[in-house]
Amino acid sequence: MSRRTLNIIGILILMGITAVISIFAYIYLVGGSGEATVPLSAPTLDLSTATPNTLQTQVAKLQATNDALSTAVAGASKPTSEATAEATSAMESTAEMTAEATSSSTVKATADVTQEATAEVTVGAEAAAAIQAAAAAQSAAAGTLYRIGTTGSQVSFTLTEELRGTPTTVVGTTDQVAGDIFVDFTTPTNSKMGVININARTLVTDQESRNRALRSNILQSANDKYQFITFTPTSITGLPDKVAMGTTINFKVIGDLKIRDIVQSVTFDVSVTATADSLTGSATTQVTRDMYNLQIPNAPGVANVSNDVTLDIKFTAPKVTQ
Repeated sequence: MSRRTLNIIGILILMGITAVISIFAYIYLVGGSGEATVPLSAPTLDLSTATPNTLQTQVAKLQATNDALSTAVAGASKPTSEATAEATSAMESTAEMTAEATSSSTVKATADVTQEATAEVTVGAEAAAAIQAAAAAQSAAAGTLYRIGTTGSQVSFTLTEELRGTPTTVVGTTDQVAGDIFVDFTTPTNSKMGVININARTLVTDQESRNRALRSNILQSANDKYQFITFTPTSITGLPDKVAMGTTINFKVIGDLKIRDIVQSVTFDVSVTATADSLTGSATTQVTRDMYNLQIPNAPGVANVSNDVTLDIKFTAPKVTQ
């Protein structure tokens, strides 16, 4: 092998080593320390509005009646006014006094109809508001508000990869999760779940280089804009008719999972056990990296990273005392 060939091979090897060092240097610098810069919190669950139930259905019917009455009032006023104008114009050529009497009578009749319909609308609206308030008060009185805390809680993701030719299961975890859960023991369908916030920057695996890659390239959680993963529930299905303290129930929560600036609808399978003092449980779902455009950076020895990712939330939520 000629000296020229050896020089070319040496240069290529040096370039490869330089590229690898550059990648690791970038990941290390951009990945940051993994420390949270924003206090962990989640929006307080609003209990002032009752979950749809029988009372809510009555409210909806009353509101529909109100809308119909309002339409009737508007319709009654317009035609009567037009008819009055035509009658007055016709009778002016015959007797001005008769026209004035007719106009006065018609206006009075219109006013009476409008006043009665308006009164019915007002009463209906007041009744709807009263039922709405009663439903919310009834639900809040029958239930308990729990708040997920970091103690006893853990969020994790699980995927597979080949690390230096060896099949490896990768698990990332954090205890930085927050959110509210309201359980109505009398009418479980009135139960609610608030927004769940997870600090993605604090997720750690068994390798610091991988942790920095997560923060810098994959989840980009080193960027304050993408520090949190957010799950916003939109519906709860499969709740039983009754819930007793200390029993475990299983149901599904459908909602919007936001990672970086991408939002996808996902369904969590949830299992919870409620006591007077706390709520414990777990939730799991499957997503794919493709759903959130999670790209794996080129790293020596890492290959065949799975597209499927399992998300698990194990939580302990103490009762909120007012």
